[in-house]
Amino acid sequence: MAEQAPRLCRDCAALFEPAAAPDRCPGCGSPRLFSHPEVADLAIAHIDCDAFYAAVEKRDNPELANKPVIVGGGRRGVVSACCYIARTRGVHSAMPMFKAVKACPDAVVIRPDMEKYQRLGREIRGMMKDTTPLVEALSVDEAFLDLSGTEALHRAAPAQTLVRLVKRIEEEAGVTASVGLSYNKFLAKTASDLDKPRGFAAIGRAEALDFLSPRPVSSIWGVGKSLRRRLERDGLKTIGQLRRIDEKELIARYGKIGARLARLSNGRDARAVDPSPGAKSISAETTLAQDTKRADELARRLWPLSEKVAKRLKRQELAAAGVTLKLKTSSFRIITRSRTLPAPTQLAETLYQAALPLLEDQCDGRSFRLIGIGTSRLADPPASRQTDLLDSGRDASAAEVERAMDAVREKFGDPAIRKGRSLLGGEKPGPGGRTSK
Repeated sequence: MAEQAPRLCRDCAALFEPAAAPDRCPGCGSPRLFSHPEVADLAIAHIDCDAFYAAVEKRDNPELANKPVIVGGGRRGVVSACCYIARTRGVHSAMPMFKAVKACPDAVVIRPDMEKYQRLGREIRGMMKDTTPLVEALSVDEAFLDLSGTEALHRAAPAQTLVRLVKRIEEEAGVTASVGLSYNKFLAKTASDLDKPRGFAAIGRAEALDFLSPRPVSSIWGVGKSLRRRLERDGLKTIGQLRRIDEKELIARYGKIGARLARLSNGRDARAVDPSPGAKSISAETTLAQDTKRADELARRLWPLSEKVAKRLKRQELAAAGVTLKLKTSSFRIITRSRTLPAPTQLAETLYQAALPLLEDQCDGRSFRLIGIGTSRLADPPASRQTDLLDSGRDASAAEVERAMDAVREKFGDPAIRKGRSLLGGEKPGPGGRTSK
């Protein structure tokens, strides 16, 4: 029974038996108590900052505290994030901006500042790593943590350590976070969505199957719209219904993902919290103010995106061996085309030149509303620097030019020097700025 379960104070992190104080923490008097039979034994956590981009903007401008805030692009863009006030009006991430503004006309709309969000995300990641070395980042504002074996270090159960961590994030970073706690990654992630914002939830071993049974199959990691529709056509709408099907039959019906469906529907997930992968891809995209068919216009838009991706690669000390071009047609069809590079690179010029032929192949008279470039197969950059410098002719010259530009920008700021192809529509460089061909 929950009444007999240990209780955790979500303010001072005290862990105590309910007989000590039924309604308040005996240490600090807080009513913010969490009770669960396995609270002292679970060690896998998923931490997700609440409405992160919007929360950062509200932190930096207290006047926005009680206002609906949407972080996103222009009218033709999409919502990157929104605060919980905006969510109550029907706004959600990835919603077209024109629909979001219509649903919440009094919202304050703010352009994303990715560098600011990433900078704060790195600070929060550092706090997580102070707690445990086993931190697997999923995005700028969420991660899995494995706190197994940290009891001696922190002199506390993992749940107590997590309370202290989210309190530190709130005090030092100025944003709130929600915690999901369980015995594997799938259930920890599921738990973190149960109580938001500023939430704390747990799913234990004893309750896992009963908890999962009534949930929709779409709750399972990897089940998208297409697979969900297929499962539902087969009469499998809930996880409980899915669990009744033998694993071999699931594999026969749905291929490799059938094995995953069998494992996760039974509350089994053997994936370890892996701190090594880091970023799996780095990308940038922009929604155009007007649809265009012109290859030259799209190429001009591609260059600053290539520079943005290259800057992120360099800042994260990564290099890319794969390049992907992303286009969205005027009818909202998404097109992606990829290629593999001869060697990993951090250079914007190399990324741009790799994506340009992919773009030219798609410019066949169709109109496009969005263009983006992404990188994958990320690698250790030292080898890429050596390869870039050993390339002969134009490639070596491009590498030298780009590194010289990087040095100027580091000293005088990004606008100090730009390539001519980045000047859209006759734009001129700003005061003191220089251009490079």
